[in-house]
Amino acid sequence: MMKAIVYTAKNEVTFKDFPDPKAGPDEVIVAVKVSGICHTDYEVLKDNYGTGAFPVVPGHEYAGVVIEVGVNVTSVKTGDRVAVDPNLECGACLACERGWAHLCENLGAYGVTTHGGFAELSVVKATAVHSIGEMSFAQAALAEPMGCVLNGVDAVHETWMKNALIFGAGPMGLLMGMALNAQGIADVAFVDISDNRLELASNFGFKALASGSDDMREWHHGADLVVEATGVPDVASGLTAYMANGGKGLFFGVCPSDSKIEIAPFEVFRRQLTLAGSHSLNHNIPRALDALTGLGETVERTVSHKLPLREIAHVLDSKPPQDSLKVHWVAT
Repeated sequence: MMKAIVYTAKNEVTFKDFPDPKAGPDEVIVAVKVSGICHTDYEVLKDNYGTGAFPVVPGHEYAGVVIEVGVNVTSVKTGDRVAVDPNLECGACLACERGWAHLCENLGAYGVTTHGGFAELSVVKATAVHSIGEMSFAQAALAEPMGCVLNGVDAVHETWMKNALIFGAGPMGLLMGMALNAQGIADVAFVDISDNRLELASNFGFKALASGSDDMREWHHGADLVVEATGVPDVASGLTAYMANGGKGLFFGVCPSDSKIEIAPFEVFRRQLTLAGSHSLNHNIPRALDALTGLGETVERTVSHKLPLREIAHVLDSKPPQDSLKVHWVAT
């Protein structure tokens, strides 16, 4: 038996002994070393995401060591250090035919619709693991978030862009800023209500603007790209005020599913604005690992808490620590 966090039913979190997984012919078993908390984990608990496949072990941002391989597996061997790509698509719908696995009509994921990474052991398809070489497990556990970021960048980035304004200096926003820098957008500014997060953004070399401050005036109709990374509808509704003529806006944060905002279609028409969304990652973990390698160990500064598994259960049953960034379970 292994230790695991299990969502036994809607809004029920347990930390318990759980049967060890068994590898099928095309699967591997990963001894999880680091697993990160995501907003999606809370949505899964509330039964607002996926198919409500209770009981389920949450966690879809994880890395570890392969300790067992199925009889048909030749691409992976025991001892390999790997990151996990969580998405599970049907392969038959229109989106899948177009190569958009993340938009699959029947999308599932490890940690969402089947057992994931908040357990000592995790069984996954051999095709879902990717070598991390000597990269730290903490850094590799950021591959899934970085994959989501790169999917968002792909949706809106243009070579002519000179600047970007990002609302929300949380871990996903900061990763977005780093990715935009790497794409050649040197002028990236962050807006937040938290002084601590603004200080961190500044320490990463970004401009930091307090929400509602006079500094915001210079960005009125001034940003080639505006990114909403807070999940706050009132913030999402204000993106066009900061988009330059011909600019683009990205809804990247996860707003409540029943939220509505007002957008003036005449303004979108007259100023030729583009508003886009991005969801999840599209089997781009290798690219995300390359991006993390380029950023180096400094990217681990987006991790504010490293906790034992039992404490992770408490966090999932309540809320993230105040002013936290990325929260990781680190196996001992």
